[in-house]
Amino acid sequence: MASLTTSDPQPRAGTREWIGLAVLTLPLLVLALDLSVLYLAIPDLSADLRPSGTQQLWIMDIYGFLIAGFLTTMGTLGDRIGRRRLLMIGAASFALASLLAAYAASPEMLIAARALLGITGATLMPSTLALIRNMFLEPSQRSVAIAIWVTTFSFGVAVGPLVGGVLLASFWWGSVFVLAVPIMVLLLLAAPFTLPEYRDPDPGRMDWRSVALSLAAILPLIYGLKELAGNGLAWTPALLSLAGLVSGVVFVQRQRGLAAPLVDVRLFKDRSFTAALTLLLFGIMAVNGIFFLFPQFLQMVEGLSAMQAGLWIIPLALASLIGSMLAPFAARAVRPAVVIAGGAAVSVLGFLLITQVSATAGIGLLVGAGVIAVFGLSPMGVLATDLVVGSVPPRKAGSAAAMSETSGELGTALGVAVMGTVATAVYRDEMAGALPADVPPSVADAGRDTLSSALAAADQLPPAMADDLIETAQQAFTSGLNVVGALGAVLMTGLVILSLVLLRDRPRIGTPAKDDEVTDDDSRAETTVSGTGGL
Repeated sequence: MASLTTSDPQPRAGTREWIGLAVLTLPLLVLALDLSVLYLAIPDLSADLRPSGTQQLWIMDIYGFLIAGFLTTMGTLGDRIGRRRLLMIGAASFALASLLAAYAASPEMLIAARALLGITGATLMPSTLALIRNMFLEPSQRSVAIAIWVTTFSFGVAVGPLVGGVLLASFWWGSVFVLAVPIMVLLLLAAPFTLPEYRDPDPGRMDWRSVALSLAAILPLIYGLKELAGNGLAWTPALLSLAGLVSGVVFVQRQRGLAAPLVDVRLFKDRSFTAALTLLLFGIMAVNGIFFLFPQFLQMVEGLSAMQAGLWIIPLALASLIGSMLAPFAARAVRPAVVIAGGAAVSVLGFLLITQVSATAGIGLLVGAGVIAVFGLSPMGVLATDLVVGSVPPRKAGSAAAMSETSGELGTALGVAVMGTVATAVYRDEMAGALPADVPPSVADAGRDTLSSALAAADQLPPAMADDLIETAQQAFTSGLNVVGALGAVLMTGLVILSLVLLRDRPRIGTPAKDDEVTDDDSRAETTVSGTGGL
């Protein structure tokens, strides 16, 4: 890492940088919408393309798998070829892949298009975050910019179901993909005039073996964790996860011996950098464990439609927006460790309230608890992300941004896998001895598997017996949700302690730290190409 000092203040961003930030929010909206609108489109596209069950799963999952797998590669590639250039290439490719998905004539074609969307989508997140790091050098401005970056994504996820519902009510299922095209065109038109170019002047050669190893580490690990969450403990996903971990160890060892590594593992010697990535990993793990169960509770226990469930998620998005935007200002008054720990302590209360949700009167309490948990967690997301990208020299911003995003993807996978597995285990344990003896064996077996299976199996029973099965299954699912809430509270309590210990030396935002800001020499080492210009 470069020599660090605090001798000179960093230049403040001007009007052009803030306009550029508005442009950088465009791809975030597209990625957020793509994560949520497809769930609503699945029934229509399934009726049209008639995918098998396996094909339908790949249509849903391959996008996220490949985003996670290619984040590290794309972040480092942006450091080499230029972050604006990579962003524009990714935006153009994403628009073309969206059209391919919208007009797919077969399940195989749609799966291929979703795969392309995942690969091109992996260029967007690290590019936008790395450009923010380079455009906003002054710490207090950078933290506000990152807060806007985070809230934009949260807003997109929240309004996705509403936007999807409106589109599907008026157009065909492909319209949810076409939506990305005009937004990406606007980005391509505006970026050359509003975004400067940055690249590492001496990046070294791209190590393609490291690229292969990174894919061999991330893809089987994410896939294995997701399969463990969906189908329980089994040899194949467990071995895949293990293979991913082994590939990860080999990847790290290789990076240590390279002059121009794909990931500079020396960055992990910075305690703030490592602590911030850890907070992101486990904070996202905790909240996504709940988010995995949240819509299922609303739809299968409370009986809401997908659109209605989406409306109930809006308060959580508003809580995230408020918590995220308050975080950088709070961290100017008190140390980031205190803001993060205080927010995490608030979220503990939200998770504890989730342990009190019941199947008969739970929607108000669950949404309220979710609002408290998300509000408390939001400062962690903003300030930890700021610590990650702010702890590295500007020339390493792409790689750091990719590591931040990869940590989030792993946190999401772990949240679904660990919390989902726990919830399923609680459900099956409670259902094991709770079903009436006169329930047919085949129906009983389905009812003991998952809540969705129980609801489907209830159609085969007389009304009174079906009601008993549904009520029992809903109570068992809620018990699993309660246990996950307790685990989330324990996890967040640990993060309170972790942030106070590992980030205790970090000063208030805007206050120089001994090992915080890069020197002007390091900043100037970055190649900057301002003005207009295309790819």
